[in-house]
Amino acid sequence: MPTPETDAQDRADMQRLAAGDDAALDDLMQRHGPAVHRLLVGLLQDPQDALDLAQETFVRVYQARHRFRTRDRFVPWLFTIATNLARNRLRWRQRHPTVTWEALAAQSMDCACASTDRPAPSEVEPSPAEVLQARERIEAVRRAIANLPVELREALLLCEWEDLSQAEAAAILGTTVKAVESRLYRARQILRAELRPWL
Repeated sequence: MPTPETDAQDRADMQRLAAGDDAALDDLMQRHGPAVHRLLVGLLQDPQDALDLAQETFVRVYQARHRFRTRDRFVPWLFTIATNLARNRLRWRQRHPTVTWEALAAQSMDCACASTDRPAPSEVEPSPAEVLQARERIEAVRRAIANLPVELREALLLCEWEDLSQAEAAAILGTTVKAVESRLYRARQILRAELRPWL
């Protein structure tokens, strides 16, 4: 979650950007690009689509630089843009199916496991069986999240992965805090049932 110092820097960078200092966009991308990409991978379950839309998110930030109100927090505004782009992409996929959802999830997990599934250095190396079990557990979690209905997945990713408050998630998703709370509860119940063998 962004700190008050980060919020102040974001507002200052948006003021610089609106004043014509395009280097401010680089600062914003460096600070928030990884979180935007992580959110989009979670929503889309496709690393390449997520990369494309992360770039598009910052294009939209640049285009809307004069409309940003400096009294608002930047991160929820940024995540609203990213989430709306993801929703549009998911709708487009429904109208233009080319591959199965399972194939997209498998591709996403292959990329994610290759980059994030390395064991942490320790004095005792895990056995091959432990490494395999950890990979299977990660795959099961990713598959369970990918299979959540979109509105539940959005709420879960914003509140759990990105550590936003329910109020911020509600503003991003255009709904109420109570609805976000309900979606989080339902998502956790589904995940608990799906992942029971791993708990």
